[in-house]
Parts: sequence; C-alpha cells; structure tokens
Amino acid sequence: MQKTTTTSYSVYSGKRVVGLQNAWSPSEAVVEYLRRQGYRNDEIRRMGYDSAAWRGATYTAREASEAA
Repeated sequence: MQKTTTTSYSVYSGKRVVGLQNAWSPSEAVVEYLRRQGYRNDEIRRMGYDSAAWRGATYTAREASEAA
C-alpha cells in the first residue's frame, strides 16, 4: 500500500507570510487558504501553479522548508 502525504506551504501576500497550509500543490494551498478566510470561490482568480488573486491582492505559496 502506497502512502501519500501532503506538503506544508507558506502562503504569502506580497513579501509577508500570512499563513501556513498543508496541501497537495502550491495552487491548492493558496486557494484553500483563501477559502478558509471566507472568500468565495467565484472571487478567487487562479493565476499560476503557485498563485491566486482575490480582489487585486496576489497570494503565492512556497514549500515551508524553502521559505526559511
């Protein structure tokens, strides 16, 4: 039986770390972070493999180990 795991990602707004999210990919980490903040899915714009925008603010995600 193969074991699957998620990765911890630091979520950034600009240069500031705003959260930590466990996810399968950077894109999922950003979107799930924004949804947990109460933002609706139709307000979130996916911009790339590691970023999304909400009302003009851009959020990105990097592996937590890379962020240090």
